[in-house]
Amino acid sequence: MQQAEDFGAESAALDALLDAMAPGDWQRPTQFKGWTPEDILVHLHFWNRAQDLALTDPERFASETEPLRRALESGRGRLHEAQEVRERGPVLRAAWAAYAAEMARRWAEVDPRRRLPWIGPEMSARSAMTARQMETWAHGQAIWDMLGREREESDRLANIVHLGVATLGWCFEVQGLGTPPHLPRLELVAPSGTLWTHGAPDCPDRIEGSAVDFCRVVTQTRNVADTALRVTGPVATQWMAHAQCFAGPRERPPAPGTRYRASPPDPA
Repeated sequence: MQQAEDFGAESAALDALLDAMAPGDWQRPTQFKGWTPEDILVHLHFWNRAQDLALTDPERFASETEPLRRALESGRGRLHEAQEVRERGPVLRAAWAAYAAEMARRWAEVDPRRRLPWIGPEMSARSAMTARQMETWAHGQAIWDMLGREREESDRLANIVHLGVATLGWCFEVQGLGTPPHLPRLELVAPSGTLWTHGAPDCPDRIEGSAVDFCRVVTQTRNVADTALRVTGPVATQWMAHAQCFAGPRERPPAPGTRYRASPPDPA
């Protein structure tokens, strides 16, 4: 399954970035809600293991879902994650990276159409892997920004673009915007320079620009005002102002100017 390989590559890219971390960086707040790199890896490792368990041991997954669901409903989700993932710092990094690599190899052999249980509605294995790649890419952005590094993007972002398009209806629903009348026309330039298109060519609602910017908006790592996207029409404008491609309750996009790449530190 290509999406599993892409998840593995995304995880490896984030792991390589962590080589640039100084010991004190593990507890430095990022621009993402003040989460530290340690918080981010705890979150990624917890949900990677949960998703993997849905494949390898559905009965155990079902039994562990109830306390997790209660924690999420009571607003204690992050506390639950921190209690279940005990590793910290470089030990956490090693555990997360090794598990993600092994998980990617295992899922590469899975039928992408296979249906799997989840916290919400069941999903296909392909969708599960796309979600794990998206989470890794999106949460990783906060660390790239904190360290002042520019990520070298790849065309595996096609999966996240697809997820953004597929969740248009969900986005409008969770944001209380009603039902979108149509999919805006997307003309997005991939990292390779290829043009990716979605929607009817004659649609008056249009989103044009880089696929990277589109992915940053739908994952809420940037406000649309901080990108070079060209957005035309009321539906496209509403979508980009409230975009949310991930599950869970309504989340507001970051305010303009609050998420950006920090200036890189001066070389020693």
